[in-house]
Amino acid sequence: MPEWSSAIVDRIQMETHFDGRELKCFTDRPADLNAMFAAAVARAPDDEAVVSGETRFTYTSFDHVVGRIAAGLKANGIVKGDRVALLISNRWEFTAVMMGCLRLGAIAVPINIRESAPELEFILQQCGARIVVHGMDVADRLPERRALPALEHIYCVGGDVDGSQPFSDLMADAPFTGVVEVDEEDVAVILYTSGTTGQPKGATLTHFNIVHSTLHFEAAMELGANERSLLCVPASHVTGLIATVFTSIHTAGCAVMMETFAAHEFLTLVADEKVTLTLMVPAMYNLFLLRCNLADYDLAAWRIGGYGGAPMAQSTIAELSEKLPNLCLMNAYGATELTSAVTILPIGYGVSRSDSIGVAMPCAEIRLVDEKGQDVPEGEHGELWIKSPMTVPGYWNNPERTQGEFQDGYWKSGDMGSRDAEGFICLHDRRKDMIIRGGYNIYSVEVENALMAHPSVIECAAIGRPDPVLGEKMHVFIHTTDTTLDRDAIRAFAKSKMADYKAPDFVTFDPEPLPRNANGKIVKNTLRASLQES
Repeated sequence: MPEWSSAIVDRIQMETHFDGRELKCFTDRPADLNAMFAAAVARAPDDEAVVSGETRFTYTSFDHVVGRIAAGLKANGIVKGDRVALLISNRWEFTAVMMGCLRLGAIAVPINIRESAPELEFILQQCGARIVVHGMDVADRLPERRALPALEHIYCVGGDVDGSQPFSDLMADAPFTGVVEVDEEDVAVILYTSGTTGQPKGATLTHFNIVHSTLHFEAAMELGANERSLLCVPASHVTGLIATVFTSIHTAGCAVMMETFAAHEFLTLVADEKVTLTLMVPAMYNLFLLRCNLADYDLAAWRIGGYGGAPMAQSTIAELSEKLPNLCLMNAYGATELTSAVTILPIGYGVSRSDSIGVAMPCAEIRLVDEKGQDVPEGEHGELWIKSPMTVPGYWNNPERTQGEFQDGYWKSGDMGSRDAEGFICLHDRRKDMIIRGGYNIYSVEVENALMAHPSVIECAAIGRPDPVLGEKMHVFIHTTDTTLDRDAIRAFAKSKMADYKAPDFVTFDPEPLPRNANGKIVKNTLRASLQES
């Protein structure tokens, strides 16, 4: 069983936090996120902090910009605990406004720029945002001012929009150089979950949560000085925000920001910026393997290839290992409610244990329980319940959902998995996505992972559809540009990889990508609805 080094374990002690949760915590942690940023400025004042297109900031120059924005927010009456919404793509203004909020003890509310107008209105109402800072790409979806009674100011980044002040107006001439005192358990960020089932919920990420998450990434990935991390997933998503933006700050590294992912442009940035670290979804790795010749790029500096959110096909892992032998693949599992990852594949296990989501992070306690909340034996399937210093205290102004999804300090994930004798956890499915066909439990993620190994399958999703005899049959949606691919070929391929009852009964082929929500997850409810309409 892989064990964390004594250098990590010796830094951990039991502490009581939030509602009496007994948690394993790092003793040598920064007091809060402002202290973490100040330490980075002091440690690497002349090193690059942010690269955003043609704009580059050192830690000293970025600290000055953050101070100017904090002063502008303060002039607008923003005080400790106020909410400031960020509707900004992956560009330097996102990080600068967020850090400006934190300097005043205010709460940043990053929102994905792909959210629909009704979702934007709900989120801005629910969090009570006093200021919105947005980009041009969401201007036409902003709610009417009369629907947002708490909203006082709107600023636009990158252009002029009626009803919004230019972003330059938010930047005061003189920076605010002080820091409003906060407690580590104060809320720093509210991140709204994707809302695939009902209205989005605002997870309350505290300074304590975020600090611990960055310490875990640093320890598990063995990060050091001069790391350069490429942000190509949304900064408003927990992975981009925590694993890239905040972890870069904690390690005094550089966050290289990419607004829109494209395979060639991605590899060009990795090469030109000497990127050492990425955290992406598996489809992104698959895309550049399909569309680019890796030998055309200088990728020698790229050391860590983190991924999560979906399984990575064995064929993708094999190809990456062959073409980028120095790239360490690290699967990580987390959620918005967990402030990013709570499990990870330790260094050196990226290929041999690619079937799993890794082992628990040093401070994470993970139970696998049955429907009665009782721990299941080793190797048996159960729901993952997670308690850790990264687990958020609850949802913003939503005590009912908080009470329903948290128990005894554990967040009930809804994900089904098993843990083996070595401590590796294999994730099988969301409880609601398990297909029961003729009494057999079929985990859709297993089917999807197997089919992703087919060279013509770009992405896929398996769902159950009612059947009067078997209870359910399986329907698979496949995104492919191969017009010769048919149902029989897919069934034969599935049977070569799994038991025959796991082969799909129905297949829909689509040359277009599958529907995804604002956080990039495939929306299976939309696929189910499409079957009812047909």
